[in-house]
Amino acid sequence: MNFKILKKSKVSRARLGFLETEHGVVETPCLVPVATQAVVKTLESKEVEETKSQILIANTFHLHLKPRLRQGFGGQAGGEEIIRRAGGLHKFMNWKKPLMTDSGGYQVFSLGFGTDYGLGSKILKKEQERGEVIKESTQPQKIKINYDGVTFRSPINGDELFIGPKESIKIQEKLGADIIFTFDECTPPLADHNYVEKSLEKTHRWAKICLDSKKTNQALYGIVQGSRFKDLRLESAKFIGGLDFDGFGIGGEFGNNKETMGKMIEWVVDELPEKKPRHLLGVGYLEDMQNIIKSGVDTFDCTVPTHYARRGIAFTSEGKLDMKKTIYLKKNEPLDKGCVCNVCLNYKKDYICHLLKAGEITGMKLLTFHNLYYFNTFVEEIRNKIKKGQI
Repeated sequence: MNFKILKKSKVSRARLGFLETEHGVVETPCLVPVATQAVVKTLESKEVEETKSQILIANTFHLHLKPRLRQGFGGQAGGEEIIRRAGGLHKFMNWKKPLMTDSGGYQVFSLGFGTDYGLGSKILKKEQERGEVIKESTQPQKIKINYDGVTFRSPINGDELFIGPKESIKIQEKLGADIIFTFDECTPPLADHNYVEKSLEKTHRWAKICLDSKKTNQALYGIVQGSRFKDLRLESAKFIGGLDFDGFGIGGEFGNNKETMGKMIEWVVDELPEKKPRHLLGVGYLEDMQNIIKSGVDTFDCTVPTHYARRGIAFTSEGKLDMKKTIYLKKNEPLDKGCVCNVCLNYKKDYICHLLKAGEITGMKLLTFHNLYYFNTFVEEIRNKIKKGQI
């Protein structure tokens, strides 16, 4: 992989650049849509390409669990082995552009504290009001974390499984994405300083093991953690930034305040090598994008455009539209009159509303296509603003 910065903003930390991989070039800054199980839900790969998507990220955890055979490959075979024998992830899903795979760390740890405390739900917000409840010695109920990795039970069939840094790298090597990530512990928002400090010891140890374990020419990104604590964020950024990674991921939580999130990203960015790419993991609401990019992030992945589409929400220049509302049966007009995506050129709000109310999957498909196109166009416009010196 080759990364080159073409222009640095004079008014922020934003920068224009490109990532050159074996499967093509990605203009940065760039949104990375999520193809969890080797697919962007409801779309085929050619359609995803038509939404201006340049690169996708697939999920190591889910692809390890599915597809999975108990017989036929000399015993039980993880999904990565089946995908390897199919020619790798690009051929398996017929995606000719660049791919990332995450390490599986977030999903594994979500089975632990995420399940215990309702990660990402209203339960979590209520728990946060009580303060830091996860202390240094706390273990989640359903997984076992030690310095070698994590033991957990498959949510599919209950099999006991283990993933550590060596296992994560091995799985990602078989999947064959252009860019892979180190295995890390993604600490929950309820963890106190002592817990996060001990967690960082594991994450940093695992980062070095991942570097030592990798045998392919795939680009490997190290992940910076540290939760909301500035001293730990800085410590992690300095440590991970000092290792010979091809790029860097910024993971974990950034608090509930969007202004604070930008500052926290800047803490990390200022400590990372300037000439290497930076990827923000799991953040990408429309209202966040400009601040994320101004903070110095080059790529970022997010499920928002696809997740919301499957719930009937369209992102437009008018704001978010709930296309399940009956009022849209009276609107014989495009989702967004200023959008030139295939959906806005060929379908109207009344039809899409009808599809959603009728429970037709095509309604979700049309919204997914539009939302991805809209998000990618939004980032494209930010790139143009950087070119003009406006950001």
